[in-house]
Amino acid sequence: MDPSDALLGQKIASLEQRIGYLERIVKVSQILNSTLSLEPLLRIIIQSATELTHTEACSIMLLDKRTGELHFAHMVGQHSEGLRDVTVPLDNSIAGWIVRKGKPLLIRDVKADERWHSRVDRTIDFDTRSILGVPLKVKDEVIGALELLNKLGDQGFSQDDIQIANTLAAQAAIAIENARLLDELQRAYDVLAELDQLKSDFVNVASHELRTPLSVILGYASFLRDEFSGEAGEQLGIVLQSAMRLRSIIDDMVNLRHVDTGEASLERDIFSMHKLISDVVGEFTQLAQAKQQILRLELPDDPLKIDADRQKVYLVLANLVSNAIKFTSAGGRVLVSALRKDEEIWIEVMDTGIGIAPRDCDRIFDRFFQVEPTLTRRHEGMGLGLSIAKSMVELHGGRIWVESVLGKGSRFITVLPVSPFRAVPVAKTASTS
Repeated sequence: MDPSDALLGQKIASLEQRIGYLERIVKVSQILNSTLSLEPLLRIIIQSATELTHTEACSIMLLDKRTGELHFAHMVGQHSEGLRDVTVPLDNSIAGWIVRKGKPLLIRDVKADERWHSRVDRTIDFDTRSILGVPLKVKDEVIGALELLNKLGDQGFSQDDIQIANTLAAQAAIAIENARLLDELQRAYDVLAELDQLKSDFVNVASHELRTPLSVILGYASFLRDEFSGEAGEQLGIVLQSAMRLRSIIDDMVNLRHVDTGEASLERDIFSMHKLISDVVGEFTQLAQAKQQILRLELPDDPLKIDADRQKVYLVLANLVSNAIKFTSAGGRVLVSALRKDEEIWIEVMDTGIGIAPRDCDRIFDRFFQVEPTLTRRHEGMGLGLSIAKSMVELHGGRIWVESVLGKGSRFITVLPVSPFRAVPVAKTASTS
């Protein structure tokens, strides 16, 4: 055979071998991107490491930050299960040196190295002769080591083996970090679920325990106010107003719990939206007059029949009108209007109040959100009304949004389908046409 042909054949064989390495590493990368389960992924990585480097066994050791020791996370080879409870100190150990230095280490004869711990071999009845170890790094932090044991054949570990080990160790480190982050995320979700359940239980118990004594207070305060006049009557009126505000807060908390737990359901009926809006505005007329505001109503002759839950729609409108009056100063104007567009009823509540900053227009429907700083705000409320209103509107298959200019006023638009069969999903950020 021509020497040049032999040399070409060797180069081709070497290239084919490298292609095989790359194909195996790409396969490991694909698995890394397609699974979140750590155990099978580590098993594939160390199996690939032993096959690609032609070694007898491979192990992955991780650093326990609490104890400062290394423990075996996974190993391929005979009697590997026996290593689960075995630990290796950072000091005076081969794996410890790799972790501390953050560098690969090749030892062709471990028996001649003083850092070798024979206890590991005795535990699993294994004979370690040579080791190629590389660090497991996450960013700049070393979290453990990958060790290849006993190179098969007479050639010994090569530079290619070191490169393969480094590549697979990097993938193992990514897999371990992803699993750790996933575990932390799951723990965070569990804590949030527990807190959410505690919140729900608290609201349930608190609302139940407060309703009975509050009903008694409301009853007696109302009775006594009618019996007394003058200053005493005024004081009782303040007590009654405060008790009504407390009942409103309790109702908001209960409604919010029903939305969160999925207990909110619709009790549909066909009624006149024209009349409902008129009733709501009528209830708030006295409050608007007390603030020297002009509360106007513009409705068509159409009764605006709708198939919906009257109580929940009332809650939406009452929250919107109440907010408009609350955030509008004396002498301001509030306009409530409605009309039918095709199979939808559009309701607008417009005011000349303090307005909302553009950055807050989407957040205004978040629960507990306040347009004013918490410690300096002048307007009462827990910031639940609009969140509840949005939930009730969406429960009907409708949508609600706000258009506002800071310092000029706001315009809240609510769109409800005239019947459940007419509800069509529409982007919630729609604007008036």
